[in-house]
Amino acid sequence: MKRLVATALAVSVALCLAACGNTQSGGESTDGSTTAEAGTVWKIGGIGPVTGSAAVYGISCRNAQELAVEEINAAGGINGYPIVMKYDDDEHDAEKSVNAYNELKDWGMQMLLGTPTSGPCIQVSNESVQDNLFQLTPCGVAPECIANPNSFAVCFSSAQQGEKSAAYLKSRMDGAKIGILYDASDVYSSGIRDSFAENAKKLGLSIVADEQFTADNKTDFTIQLQNLRNAGADVVFIPFYYTEAALVLQQSHAMGYQPTFFGCDAIDGILNVEGFDKSLAEGLMLLTPFSAEAEDAATQHFTKAYREKYHETPDQFAADAYDGMYAIKAAAEKANITPAMSVSEIGSAMEQAMTEIRLQGVTGTITWSADGAPSKEPKVVIIRNGVYQIC
Repeated sequence: MKRLVATALAVSVALCLAACGNTQSGGESTDGSTTAEAGTVWKIGGIGPVTGSAAVYGISCRNAQELAVEEINAAGGINGYPIVMKYDDDEHDAEKSVNAYNELKDWGMQMLLGTPTSGPCIQVSNESVQDNLFQLTPCGVAPECIANPNSFAVCFSSAQQGEKSAAYLKSRMDGAKIGILYDASDVYSSGIRDSFAENAKKLGLSIVADEQFTADNKTDFTIQLQNLRNAGADVVFIPFYYTEAALVLQQSHAMGYQPTFFGCDAIDGILNVEGFDKSLAEGLMLLTPFSAEAEDAATQHFTKAYREKYHETPDQFAADAYDGMYAIKAAAEKANITPAMSVSEIGSAMEQAMTEIRLQGVTGTITWSADGAPSKEPKVVIIRNGVYQIC
């Protein structure tokens, strides 16, 4: 009888949420009071940068998470209970990300889909493990993001990105003179660079220059680009964020240096940089788990729904977050958990269930190992006429 009453109440709340369209505000009224009773809804938090230099990542993740929540609630929720979502801004800052985590805990968060950038994700994971709160990062790729047993990832790791990038260049551009430009102060960039360099050496690729910059000097790349040109690099591997990548492309164009630039998932979003001349990205290649141009039914549904709701094409960060929410749903249903369970009980059940599901997502078919790492195949896309095309 208690279960029937709870289920009826959950359906009532779901209808209310659908009518109000308030998934983003987390089911809270304008004065901050919570409208949902504990144990009758899932409280799933999100953390990411929705302001600042990395805002493209957080906005994409928040939007896709919101879209997935709406779809799941419309289909009956998770195990008969609707989802309430609350997303906090961390400005791509580790300290602010931890503050956001604590605020979401106070709100009653039971699971976390976040954060999308590696540095903040690592710090939040070190907090969430103390609570045994289940954490799933959409696109944090540093190994430390999933070092704790409660933490899993949707996007493939930095090691996988470096390995796959080297393998692709070996198969398609063997014989090219390859230069590397990376951010030595960032765990994401340096991690991919190290993996790429190691695998490039194993494969016999020709690395003619290895240039770096740091967070204290990431606006002027003239010297590094000149060194790459002098070394004869006709392919330049750039495993860093779209903000710096846009500057690199602008400065390379200004000095008349036009190699093939090859990046990884963090460059996705470069076409949305305010004031950036998209023509400068012509021919840019990047490794990504998602292409909105893919013709499978899941991708077409997601892309269409995202465009209709947000009036723009989803990037891979949106796709990872969308798959992340559906992975949470699949694992929660596999474990047959309910919102009445404690955070730690939910966390332990989710940790086991994640290794037992197989998700047919928009970023591929994904399975997870006990160490939190996903298994799926990346794609390589090239920018032509301002859009991504699968290579």
